[in-house]
Amino acid sequence: MSTANAYLRVAGIDVDVVYKHIKNMHIAVYPPLGRVRVAAPERLDDDAIRLAIVQRLPWIKRQREQLRNAVRQSEREMIVGESHFVWGRRYRLQLILAPGRIRFETSGSKLVMHAPEDSTAEARRDALDKWYRHALKSELPALLAKWEPVIGRKAAKWSVRRMKTKWGSCNRESAHVWFNAELAKKHPNCLEYIVVHEMTHLLERNHNERFTELMDGFLPDWRARRDDLNQAPLRDETWSLK
Repeated sequence: MSTANAYLRVAGIDVDVVYKHIKNMHIAVYPPLGRVRVAAPERLDDDAIRLAIVQRLPWIKRQREQLRNAVRQSEREMIVGESHFVWGRRYRLQLILAPGRIRFETSGSKLVMHAPEDSTAEARRDALDKWYRHALKSELPALLAKWEPVIGRKAAKWSVRRMKTKWGSCNRESAHVWFNAELAKKHPNCLEYIVVHEMTHLLERNHNERFTELMDGFLPDWRARRDDLNQAPLRDETWSLK
């Protein structure tokens, strides 16, 4: 049973610490981003945990490097029957040949792509990326408006961009917040978690005890949402077509 949670920062690495009724410490590195989590006996203090992490740093760094250099799932071929995710739901790609610009819409369990017959896979992927970005940009204003008065800070500017290792980031000085375009593929709860997470960084820069306390107050189930998000790869999911 977990009794407490904390964050430590060791050698530039954020470490999620969970204190438990256990005898030995366990250190794990989780995909897809290389998040480091320590399950520690209740008797250990922060200094003891830091020392253990420092001793395992070479191993931790190797694990993180392997995860970040792992072969990504193959690019979507944009063919009929292929699986794509929109707001956490799986859709099968349906093609309707039509002249003009490439466009998308969801219908039942289908992601319908209207595209010219001679359009390339690259052009279709580019159009889908733009569609995802538009979907994300459509959801963010309402979420920011909801959370800004709760958190007590306002995002002076926000942007959507593709990121390789982060779901979001912020600049505390300019109050500029960035969101990963891939969030449009994940459950809406995950997007809300990132909004709250990055907005909370406008109050507290580090993943320390104060940050944890703020997150607990704003969004009590934030750990479950974070874990759901971090279990999913950043790039396109690979599914069989059976």
